[in-house]
Amino acid sequence: MVLKMFETAKIQDWSVDQEGTHLEIWIPGRNLLEFLAEKLVHNCGLWLEDGRHITAAQRKKIYATVRDISEYTGYLPEEQKEWLKYLHIERTGCQYFSLSTCSITTAREYINTILDYALEAGIPLTDLAINRTDDIGRYLYSCIMRRRCCVCGQPGEIHHVDAIGMGRDRRKVDDCDSRKICLCRKHHTEAHNTGMSIFEQRHKVYGIKITSCGDQSVPAA
Repeated sequence: MVLKMFETAKIQDWSVDQEGTHLEIWIPGRNLLEFLAEKLVHNCGLWLEDGRHITAAQRKKIYATVRDISEYTGYLPEEQKEWLKYLHIERTGCQYFSLSTCSITTAREYINTILDYALEAGIPLTDLAINRTDDIGRYLYSCIMRRRCCVCGQPGEIHHVDAIGMGRDRRKVDDCDSRKICLCRKHHTEAHNTGMSIFEQRHKVYGIKITSCGDQSVPAA
């Protein structure tokens, strides 16, 4: 069992060298000595906030998506918003937040969570999800992981932007270094007929590399 702990910290100092970035952080009001010593904690995640507040555009995307989900589930929009907040807290470990005062980063991550949920549940949106996301790369990755078309949200299949090659067994080829995109049959056919360059410009999507093919895969820049 993996024990997760989320704490709010302040960066006291930093330095950069050829090995990476070194941070000195301070967690006010908390003594974590016992936890760190008993659990032999040596690794942690890092969530950086830039201090800017949620934008009007982000609020518009959030409330439109929450409304679509609530119409599908039958919950009132306010109830659905709170339910999705707690889903986000469970998945990320962040603290409870308000959509009136949260940061741009928190809003972006919340949008990721609610779009992930819509993809998982097959919930139709009144606008293309690509127009709702604040993080296109993360959305394209989520579509690949959940086998949902990144254009329309319908069940999809993996399209290799970088062709694997004729006659090769796709089940045995390591395609981690190839750009991929998830498309439904209709949009897959369109991509082949028009060519990926035109298709990407038309639908504002693109192929991404997955840096690892295991469960901990992340989209490559």
